[in-house]
Amino acid sequence: MAKPMLTKQVSIAAPPRAVFDLAADFPNAATHVPGIDKIEMLTEGPVGVGTRFRETRGKMGAETLEVTRFEPPTQMCVEADSCGCRFASTFHFIPEGEGTLVRMEIASEPRTFFAKLMSPLGGLMAGVMGRMIEKDLEGLKQVAESGTEVGRG
Repeated sequence: MAKPMLTKQVSIAAPPRAVFDLAADFPNAATHVPGIDKIEMLTEGPVGVGTRFRETRGKMGAETLEVTRFEPPTQMCVEADSCGCRFASTFHFIPEGEGTLVRMEIASEPRTFFAKLMSPLGGLMAGVMGRMIEKDLEGLKQVAESGTEVGRG
């Protein structure tokens, strides 16, 4: 996979294991990630490498994601194919005092001719994606620090 095209991070006043477990709680992600409307689990059993789920995000529609790296409590990666590209979202959970620095890196690799042709315009999408990711990370922070569900306003 190519180098990350987008990196966002947030400091959370909770231990890495608690934050990792919350971030990896895909069946309940719609309660702590503001942009997610619905999650449909496609595999059974505990979350780990090979877990697949369908994530629905409003106007963006639904995407099928798969966990490709799962190393509690330090990192995990989920990947998806969309619009002719392979996207990898890697989450790093870094101890920071008594809390956690969560760093999310997104890398993409164009797979189709059209996606390769359009890849120079990828920077335009980075701004939109960046704002969405910031909102999602803030939702994770809110739930990890307070134990409440995120607001949907």
